[in-house]
Amino acid sequence: MPVPTEFAFFIDPNRCIGCQSCVQACSECDTHKGHSMIHLETVNRPDSPQTVPVVCMHCDFPTCAEVCPADAIKKTGDGIVQTAREPRCIACNNCVYSCPFGVPKMYSEFSLMMKCDMCYDRTSVGKKPMCASVCPSQALYFGTQKEIETLRPRSKPMNEFNFGNQLIKTKVFMMVPNDQPSQLDVTDALDHGVVGQDIEETLFSMDLPEFLEPIGGQQV
Repeated sequence: MPVPTEFAFFIDPNRCIGCQSCVQACSECDTHKGHSMIHLETVNRPDSPQTVPVVCMHCDFPTCAEVCPADAIKKTGDGIVQTAREPRCIACNNCVYSCPFGVPKMYSEFSLMMKCDMCYDRTSVGKKPMCASVCPSQALYFGTQKEIETLRPRSKPMNEFNFGNQLIKTKVFMMVPNDQPSQLDVTDALDHGVVGQDIEETLFSMDLPEFLEPIGGQQV
């Protein structure tokens, strides 16, 4: 079954509190062999404890699949980029090197690339991904566009990223302040000062009241 078209996956880095709940929940997914497919990364470690969850963005034209010589990475009709198929994966690491978001990981013990597939066994039947189901601050949210617009009136979902001259459009949305452009120029941000500083300022420039908006009828 396909993922219902009315549902989407939203990442709101401004809300991440670094609790690791998503990492632990992901490792409990039956299809992940006890490994977590989500990465919790620091944004600017020397100056801030701020963390951001990194999941597969499920690109419209996934570079990982395009560079796979064994045709091991498939995208479903509803836009979900699957983890590598075990009988086909040759552990060449092409996908690891080519992903602009740094998502695929090679597990040497299996000689297999494994990555987030948006908990396809769950989302394809209308359930939330494991990570989104346990996130206490709803930095990871699975729901409708109308729901996210109601919950985050000062933010907007964005799914277009520029890497140099390449525009990448994704199925997963990143929440950014309303006054930000509709596209994030990642390469341009990396050219300024501290690596990631401009990205940090873009993603974390909302004020405290935004963070304290009600979640499920309760204050965070």
